[in-house]
Amino acid sequence: MNIVLLGSGNVATHLGRAFKLAGQSIVQVWSRDIEHAKELADTLASEAISDLDDIDRSADFYIISVKDDAIRDLASKLKIGDKLVVHTSGSTGLEALEGVSSHTGVFYPLQTFSKNGAVDFRQVPIAIEASNPEDVALIRAIADRLSERVTELSSAQRKALHVAAVFACNFANHLFAIAQELLETENLDFDLIRPLIAETAQKIQLNDPETMQTGPALREDMEIINSHLEMLDDKPELQELYKKLSQSIVNLHQQSRG
Repeated sequence: MNIVLLGSGNVATHLGRAFKLAGQSIVQVWSRDIEHAKELADTLASEAISDLDDIDRSADFYIISVKDDAIRDLASKLKIGDKLVVHTSGSTGLEALEGVSSHTGVFYPLQTFSKNGAVDFRQVPIAIEASNPEDVALIRAIADRLSERVTELSSAQRKALHVAAVFACNFANHLFAIAQELLETENLDFDLIRPLIAETAQKIQLNDPETMQTGPALREDMEIINSHLEMLDDKPELQELYKKLSQSIVNLHQQSRG
């Protein structure tokens, strides 16, 4: 199968590598920045282009992997006819590809990617969508070459998955960064809480996160909570965040208790 990658960022990079390892041919890599296109194309033994007029119209599969707010604009300039075109966004609807081809879909790999980080794509969930059963089946067959965890989701379901991923990954990582700052104010090393983070992540691989909750908010230990808030007096934004997160924990567990 011949593939054209439109994009050269983290997702495009990992998809290109995964398809190449699966024995597929990446014939072109497009990017607005030709140097970015060349950087990825060189690793995939493919052609780098920056002009949409140079796109090979004879490929089998076209993957639009650009920033969400650039998908519609790119699609409006890309006319592929009857070839399969997908985007890789978690929160952009299928309708963003309207007019680009008579066969369109979504190919959303749910993982956090960095260009230099290794990823086992066989374990990466891939959410797929298309406007007709034939294209769903085709996209599934392609996705099955990369992952053992392929599932068909509607645009609404995929957006909910993306929002959940933002909470679980992006927000969680931001909280790790806040924790690091708090430790550094007292000359403490972030390594001190790495085992705690690892144990928390390990527990939720096999258990319901709600049942694994611990801490002063769960216990509604106001004496500890207030002492923590006092410590954050000179950091009003963090103090407010601590309050909101603590109250969210209290609310969730009060609801679960009926």
